[in-house]
Amino acid sequence: MDPPECQGHSHDHDHTDDLGLSLRQYMDIPRVICLNEVVPGSGREILKYHEDRLSSTPSLQSPSDDPELLLTIPFTEAVTVQSICICTTATSTNRTAAPRKIRLFTNREDLDFDMMHDDLPPQQILELLPPHHVEGGTIDYPCRPAGRFQNISSLSIYVETNYNSNDDDEDEENGGTEITYIGLKGKGTKAKRMIVEAVYEAQGMPEDHKVPGDELANHNIM
Repeated sequence: MDPPECQGHSHDHDHTDDLGLSLRQYMDIPRVICLNEVVPGSGREILKYHEDRLSSTPSLQSPSDDPELLLTIPFTEAVTVQSICICTTATSTNRTAAPRKIRLFTNREDLDFDMMHDDLPPQQILELLPPHHVEGGTIDYPCRPAGRFQNISSLSIYVETNYNSNDDDEDEENGGTEITYIGLKGKGTKAKRMIVEAVYEAQGMPEDHKVPGDELANHNIM
């Protein structure tokens, strides 16, 4: 599958807030969890401030034989996420690669890889552009449909494949995924986290309120 073109993406070579302000101040960093990280705590360290987005260190890496990562970011208050930016400086020298296909989930802090492999429906699926397309800059990917990312208490990012992955050769070693920066843009709502969780519990899980045809809407590939 060829990478998508630039439609719908904001090239952030210069600092812009067209897709919202940085949500770094609302991230509950001590409670961030990353599964399959080689260095414990490295998932938290790539949630850098915007001005450090092009820094190559520190970085988050998965094992050399496994491209998957699962990062869950809780927020200190309800937020609306309008866009996501993921950067990497991975090179062939260390056999790591940039993430390619990711899935986004909201309000789920209980996720694990078994759930991912069972095809739990995400709020959005994104295929990221290859690194050479954004060399020297960054791209903000809009979160759509927008309503699924409003007033949320957490965002989970599942990296399914990377640009070392070869869909035609299952026996070939893929190499690990490397990420140097994840940034979110949007806005805070000033609603405290406990209120968001209470509303979420009252509404129940998404699968308890299925709408005909929504299965297709859950797979919004850009």
